[in-house]
Amino acid sequence: MIRGGKVLLAGWSLFLLAGFAVAASVSPDPQGFGTHQQFGLPPCTLRMLTGVPCPSCGATTSFAHFVRGEWPSAIRANGAAFVLAGVCALLIPWCWISMAKGRLWLVTYPERLLITSLLFLSGLFLLQWLVWVIA
Repeated sequence: MIRGGKVLLAGWSLFLLAGFAVAASVSPDPQGFGTHQQFGLPPCTLRMLTGVPCPSCGATTSFAHFVRGEWPSAIRANGAAFVLAGVCALLIPWCWISMAKGRLWLVTYPERLLITSLLFLSGLFLLQWLVWVIA
């Protein structure tokens, strides 16, 4: 692995750790959504205009529960975000192992894995959103 690849993996793992640190810095909103407002962000526009949550509603709350080990609450807030948080948590040691080995650990075709992962997670968020809209 070239040096730039190791720097990229190190940067990615630090970015993910920073994301978890941000999630740990807020208190999960008891409603199951709205935790992002603690950063000064506005409420979900789609929910305000239509009464229907957007696909990412509850994601910040889910991450805030995830970092506290409150996994049932994280799933209730946004199950797709819970899966994303799990993937992000697994990516951190994967980055470190890949750096130590000098190659992408257990990954032969990174572009295929990336596309498949993005499609899977996008589909999961969409599926959850459809369940919310129908329910």
